[in-house]
Amino acid sequence: MPQHAPEAAPPDLFDAEHQALQAAREVHRAHGGADDRAPCHQALGELLSAYERLLRETRRLVRRSDRAELEMNQLNMRLQDLAAQLEFRANHDPLTGVLNRAAIIEQVNRRLRGGGLALIVLDIDFFKRVNDSFGHPVGDRVILGVVDCLKAVVPRCAQVGRVGGEEFTVVLPGLGLADALPVADALRCAIEAHPFALPDASRITASFGLCVAEAGSDFDCAYGRADEALYAAKRGGRNRVCIAEGVTLAPLAACA
Repeated sequence: MPQHAPEAAPPDLFDAEHQALQAAREVHRAHGGADDRAPCHQALGELLSAYERLLRETRRLVRRSDRAELEMNQLNMRLQDLAAQLEFRANHDPLTGVLNRAAIIEQVNRRLRGGGLALIVLDIDFFKRVNDSFGHPVGDRVILGVVDCLKAVVPRCAQVGRVGGEEFTVVLPGLGLADALPVADALRCAIEAHPFALPDASRITASFGLCVAEAGSDFDCAYGRADEALYAAKRGGRNRVCIAEGVTLAPLAACA
C-alpha cells in the first residue's frame, strides 16, 4: 500500500524573525566569555530575551485572532441561515410551505409591471363540512393533499400560493387563456382524482376561477376578476372552471 507523505506544517508567520533571533543568539554566545558582564553584551542579551518574549506573545495573539476570526465566520454563516429562515417564514404559509398571500400579491404586482399573466383562484368545495365532520387535523391533511396536487400539475414557471384557509392561487407568468385553461382543468381533475382517504370515503373537489391580466394591471384587479369567476363556478355546481369573461369549462367526463 503506498505511503502518503505527511502533510507539511503551515508556514510560521514569524519564521524570518525567529531565524534572526537564533542567529543573534549564536553571535551573543560566541562573543561572550570574559566580556560576559560588559554592559553592551548584557544589554544585548536582555534585548534578545525581550524580543523572544515578544515573538511568543505575538504568536499567541495571532492564534487567538485566528480562533476569533473562525468563530466570527461561523457566527456570520449562522446569521445568514437565520436570515434566510426568517425570509422564508415571512413569505411562505407555515402549513403548506407555498407562498402566503402577501408574497403572492408582491409577485403578481411585480410581474404585471413587465408583462401579462394568467391567474387561477381555487377554493376547496364544502371544506367547512370536512372540518366540522372530521376535525381540523383532517382538514389540514386535505389542504396538504390539494397542495400536492397543485405542485404535481403546474408548469415550472408557475407560483402557488395560499391566500386563505382553503383558497389558493396559481400564477402563470406569460400564459394566455389558451394555455392557462388546460392547466386549470388539469388541476381540477387532479384534485377530484386524489385519494384523500376521508373517514366517510367521500371525494374532495375544488372550484376554479381564471382570468388573464395584461401588463400594467395589478393584483387587486386580477384577483377580483378571478374571484368573480370562482363564485360563478360555485353557483354553477362546483367542481368546474369558470373564466372571468363568463365562459365555463364543465368537468371532464372521467378523471383517472
